[in-house]
Amino acid sequence: MEELCITGGTVLTMDEAGSLIPDGALLIRQGRIAYCGPTAALPPAADSTRRVLRARGGLIMPGLINAHTHAAMTLMRGLADDLPLDTWLNEHIFPAEKNLTPQAVYWGAMLGCLEMIRSGITAFCDMYLFARQVARAADDAGLRAVLGEVLYDFDSPSYGQIDNGLALTRDFIAELAPHPRLSAAVMPHALYTCSRGLMERAGALSAETGACLDIHLAENREETAQVQKMWGARPLAVLEDLGLVNERLWIDHGVDLNQAEIERLAQAGARVAHCPESNMKLASGVAPLPAMLAAGVKVGLGTDGCASNNDQDLFGEMDSCAKLAKAANLDPTAAPAEAVVGLCTSRGAVAFGLPGELGVLRPGALADVIVLDTDRPHLTPMYNPLSHLVYAARGSDVVHTVCHGRVLMAEGVVEVMDQEEVVAKARQQAMALTGREVL
Repeated sequence: MEELCITGGTVLTMDEAGSLIPDGALLIRQGRIAYCGPTAALPPAADSTRRVLRARGGLIMPGLINAHTHAAMTLMRGLADDLPLDTWLNEHIFPAEKNLTPQAVYWGAMLGCLEMIRSGITAFCDMYLFARQVARAADDAGLRAVLGEVLYDFDSPSYGQIDNGLALTRDFIAELAPHPRLSAAVMPHALYTCSRGLMERAGALSAETGACLDIHLAENREETAQVQKMWGARPLAVLEDLGLVNERLWIDHGVDLNQAEIERLAQAGARVAHCPESNMKLASGVAPLPAMLAAGVKVGLGTDGCASNNDQDLFGEMDSCAKLAKAANLDPTAAPAEAVVGLCTSRGAVAFGLPGELGVLRPGALADVIVLDTDRPHLTPMYNPLSHLVYAARGSDVVHTVCHGRVLMAEGVVEVMDQEEVVAKARQQAMALTGREVL
């Protein structure tokens, strides 16, 4: 792997001290950061293979971490909008997913990866069908990911009956264990689609392998009522009864959580993926983000899938996250910019399971880095970089994207895939999947 250097920008380290390095530089070797400091003190090249990316006065910062998505659902972007969650899921999404093929998932996931690269996302957690195809796409795209095959009690178009799904998950965890960027988790869909037997087996597999258990939970009040009717308790109490509230638990959404549940999650070291735009669009409610942060819950920010958001832009998600928290709590100091950027970087790395290695720029950390062009009207003037990242920046401001030391995009040109081919293939697969013409 060639030596890589990024120079001539303000380095936003996202370390504990919140250090900024004006006219800073990074030196990257073997997938990790070897130097982070002033450009003037940059070590000389080890040999002639050093590649240089110039920031031109922009911001050099950690790659963004997407705590929850379904990358292949780019194929369903805009398929069923402006509907309640249960209608959207049962009458539109599940029926479409019955027609999924490995090829559809691969090209849909490639389109999702392309969108993430272009908007500065270098790591993501993905729950979906045909998970090996999502892994193939993430690997081809050069991204970092935690992946899992979605499990539920009805037959899957991917694996058929649940016994096959659990066996697939076990094998998938073992297959990805040696990979430098990819890992697998146990991913039961939700308590309203999974039986006690399935949840018990999923929990046992998580405990045996040490893999995370990722589940949609407490997404709205209607789900809570449904779970109470089916299981006789609130969602988190069900997981508690199953022995699943621990450091491996990774909750997606967590909208309908009370204070006692928040404190229990913090005590257990569980993670929560906060998806404000999806929650707003599906009218699921407002997750108690300030209370979770105050309690010390491990929280990351997620886009969710493009069928319910409809994009993979964490800059837009940060803006929505901060403003929603302020409006919901009638408090302009709720979810300040520094904390929100942290959800996608240093704090998000804790939720992702790589604290101190991801989401921060310092020697020894993993080399997942992006550069934003700040010489743009909507980013001028810049008094506070963190404020601009949340309230003014866009995914389209990203010009360089690097993951594990590999350049995925330079000067706005994606180097790891043929963009025209990906877009064309995804369009073809979307039409085959839904039977509808697309523009």
